[in-house]
Amino acid sequence: MKKQVKVKPNAKRQQVVEQSDGSLLVYLKSPPVDGKANQELIRVLADYFQVTKSQVSIQQGMTSRTKWVEIDTH
Repeated sequence: MKKQVKVKPNAKRQQVVEQSDGSLLVYLKSPPVDGKANQELIRVLADYFQVTKSQVSIQQGMTSRTKWVEIDTH
């Protein structure tokens, strides 16, 4: 499953919000430095979809706030 994700780094809370268009808005505590926010995003989405971290991968937008993420739910 592919999802468009909008990331809000340096947030006060960790939260995943599903938008009406099917995309996700993810609030992360980590700063966007040295890939820390991307690592936290993978961890948060793995917990949210109840899959392992290896089943979540960022397909596009490694340095952007808008990303395409692939989640292997099988």
